Amino acid sequence: MRIVVAPDKFKGSVTAREAAAHLAAGIRDTSPEADVVELPVADGGEGTLDAALEAGFTRLDLTVTGPAGDPVAAAWARRGDEAVVEMALASGLAALPHRGGEPLLQARTATSHGTGELIAAALDAGCTHVVLGVGGSATTDGGAGMLTALGLRLLDGHGEPLPRGGAALAHLHTVDASRLHPRVRDAQFVLAADVDNPLTGPCGAAAVFGPQKGASPRDVMELDAALGTFRDRLADALGEPARTAASTPGAGAAGGVGYAALAVLGAERRPGVDVVLDLVDLDAAVAGADLLITGEGSLDEQSLGGKTPLGVLRVGQRHGVPVIAVCGRTTLSPEALTGAGFTAVHELRAIAPDAATSMREAPRLLREVGHRLRSQ
Repeated sequence: MRIVVAPDKFKGSVTAREAAAHLAAGIRDTSPEADVVELPVADGGEGTLDAALEAGFTRLDLTVTGPAGDPVAAAWARRGDEAVVEMALASGLAALPHRGGEPLLQARTATSHGTGELIAAALDAGCTHVVLGVGGSATTDGGAGMLTALGLRLLDGHGEPLPRGGAALAHLHTVDASRLHPRVRDAQFVLAADVDNPLTGPCGAAAVFGPQKGASPRDVMELDAALGTFRDRLADALGEPARTAASTPGAGAAGGVGYAALAVLGAERRPGVDVVLDLVDLDAAVAGADLLITGEGSLDEQSLGGKTPLGVLRVGQRHGVPVIAVCGRTTLSPEALTGAGFTAVHELRAIAPDAATSMREAPRLLREVGHRLRSQ
């Protein structure tokens, strides 16, 4: 019997790789004869780099500018002329300074510069196909920091470079694209993003995601206006397509990094889970399998809107392979889960005394669930 184990991370408990390993170990405990394939996946956010490494990419470590302006340890991945950049590593909430285990949010000043440094490293190495996964960002700078790391100059009315962060874009006077990295024009970029928000307005980057990054109502108004200024000055320099890109679905992703990728890098936006499943070639792994197992920490309405479990489920359905989901918890009814197409769903909290235990003891509980999966 061939079983493919392809989960996402259980946020706050285990990585996707750890989840796959613990589930697989449980299956092997009770069915040592089973051929178990571990294939951790992601939805384009945190864990995308790990998924690429599982697919044969090579990790390249690099110290870059973190979202608070301090050096942070990050990495990108390469396979031939392909590169994968995970924004969360360079410009994510986890890359912010922390106090008491919580990130020190800096909505007005956080920069995406480090993400641009990773992209520049990939271009310098000769990569011509770059996947940019943008989940988990700490920034609302419209991708301005990313673009300055790639050579774009953003100047105030005195011809001086702007300070970091989205709020500073209110003072943007001139965009100088003459020094943009020369390999940008020859590279193909894929923006792995699930959100379809525009750059500005009531559904824009600042209004919808700014509060999650520490923005007060006043900050949201300031950042939204500043992003509008950024859009207008980019259009002055690059032409009207840079203005219309601000309304393109996905422009508001990652605090507007989606906009910078679409308007300046010419990126193609694709659902993050589809990008990752292509990277790891889940189709090839599932072909001929008897069972496919996926999962994530919380299986909810968002999951059915296009997150990892649904993407994996669709692959299983294409091949006629039954799909089981494992999760920390689910808010969905059995009817909704069956209607979606899952053969069965296992919750860790169903075999734990409380939610805290299910998170703390996830490795043990995943292995225990693995014991039961062989018989599904």
